[in-house]
Amino acid sequence: MKNIIIDTNVLIAGLQSKRGQSYRLLQLLYESQFEISISVPLILEYEALLKKKLDRNIFSDSHIEAFIDYLCKIGRHIKIYYLWRPYLKDAFDDHVLELALASECDYIVTYNLKDFKREEELGIKAITPREFIEILLKEE
Repeated sequence: MKNIIIDTNVLIAGLQSKRGQSYRLLQLLYESQFEISISVPLILEYEALLKKKLDRNIFSDSHIEAFIDYLCKIGRHIKIYYLWRPYLKDAFDDHVLELALASECDYIVTYNLKDFKREEELGIKAITPREFIEILLKEE
């Protein structure tokens, strides 16, 4: 089973629209098509940015917290013991890279591919939700 890190921008896109590949990725997550790895910094980022960026007329605090609780329930909890900072162009993404290395994930699923250019030097590949879904479909 594939193990991935889902970048926050993918969660936001998947929750904002039912049309895109991010939404499909969230559906497949519910169907246990793959595993996600999470860490305390990533969960805190999820919560802060979902509360900041999602339409608050649709998503209340309790909705967002229930979704975060679900991710915590199904995700692989990874403790980070080694920091790689600063490594990436965007310092706010370094914790995602650290989680990817600690969890030995297969992919970081993100729309910000340009921010994860250097991770390939470490054996981590960043791909879009569409690319990841295509990989899953090939394995069926």
